[in-house]
Amino acid sequence: MDEFTHYNESGRARMVDISEKTETSRSATAQSIVHLSDELYEAIEKQQLKKGDPLQTAQLAGIMGAKKTSDIIPMCHPIALQGTDLEFAYQQAEEGWELHIRATVKCKGNTGVEMEALTAATTAALTFYDMCKAVDKGMIIKETKLLRKTGGKSGDYQAR
Repeated sequence: MDEFTHYNESGRARMVDISEKTETSRSATAQSIVHLSDELYEAIEKQQLKKGDPLQTAQLAGIMGAKKTSDIIPMCHPIALQGTDLEFAYQQAEEGWELHIRATVKCKGNTGVEMEALTAATTAALTFYDMCKAVDKGMIIKETKLLRKTGGKSGDYQAR
């Protein structure tokens, strides 16, 4: 690679020009995992959290996070998202539980939505932590990664 794409001729940051890129259908799915205690899982199951249902709030936060990605990631283009959804699944872990958060974002445009999916999953994980910290401050937000993406010049991607 001869030049950095996010720097202009003067060596200053710039947003890449995507005006000549082909508009295609694009999607991306990202995942964040939150490790939580047995005590917290039980409190959630029994609907005993004072702040309410953490998944309901995390769902909304994830959608809002996807929509605001270009406001917090400096070189990220604002995108007209056409769909954002999150899925949550608890899995028993070696010790305690894990919450698997999957965020899928879709658009028809000339740049991808990987950052929006990653931001949605991460924002949902942070919100889940905030909703539950009174019961378990020891939660760990673990692996966040892109699971798959479709569309665009670089083609499709599927994590191993």
